[in-house]
Amino acid sequence: MSLTITKTPKCYVGGKFIRSESGRIYPIHRSNGEFFANIPLCTRKDLRNAVEAAAKAGSGWAARSPYNRAQILYRLAEMIEARRSEMQDALKLHGASAKDASAEVQATLDRIVHFAGWADKFEQVLGSVNPVASSHFNFTVTEPVGIVGILAPEDSPLLALMTLVLPAITAGNSVIAMVSKGAPYPAILLGEMLATSDLPGGVVNLLTGDRSDTLPTFASHEHLRALSAVAGTDEAKVLQEGAAESVKKVVLHDPDTDWFSDSHDSPYGIRSLTEAKTVWHPIGN
Repeated sequence: MSLTITKTPKCYVGGKFIRSESGRIYPIHRSNGEFFANIPLCTRKDLRNAVEAAAKAGSGWAARSPYNRAQILYRLAEMIEARRSEMQDALKLHGASAKDASAEVQATLDRIVHFAGWADKFEQVLGSVNPVASSHFNFTVTEPVGIVGILAPEDSPLLALMTLVLPAITAGNSVIAMVSKGAPYPAILLGEMLATSDLPGGVVNLLTGDRSDTLPTFASHEHLRALSAVAGTDEAKVLQEGAAESVKKVVLHDPDTDWFSDSHDSPYGIRSLTEAKTVWHPIGN
């Protein structure tokens, strides 16, 4: 009789698969209660290590042409499409029905392709040429903020996560995401797909575990330049207070958000994770 090889899920950080620095784990079970795997419980040290990985990858990703970023995002959609049934099984592992799992994977694919289309077009929407009274050509362009921290919700563990990640990386940022604790396996599988896509290692970093352990560090870490978080009232207060001290943007999403809504396809989600740079160029007399 052959032995069953139990999978050892790992986090995806810096293009590599890691265990938590603490060595701590927590079990997840199938919807019928059967043990499935042990998931790493990431710590503040893991978050700080992920910040270093994101910083190394960030400048290169920001320097990519918008057209190239579009190609890479489309390639990611191809990778998920090729393993669609496996991703659906990952969602069903946490209790989703076959119909709901299929709908979530399809919505995720549609959203990735949608943002791939925006990658080389959002600048035309968000940038501007500004009329001025002096002899200058004045225009405003967007720039990525740098590293974005993401706190994903418990529900819609694939679609919600990607809905938060996509505006950030489309703009040229790198991200560190704390994924759903109760339903982490779709994000674990997503990390495996990211590793075989064309997205450079370190652009997207996925951490698992209890967000209460890392929430204060997300809020206060000075190298995180923006936060995009699904947070209740108490968590939002911690994030806003920490962000005020470290001077970072905070984009808060309601825990009751409908992640399937078309409103998430707007380029204005990209604007929330960029900075505006205005250039004055002298002309004439």
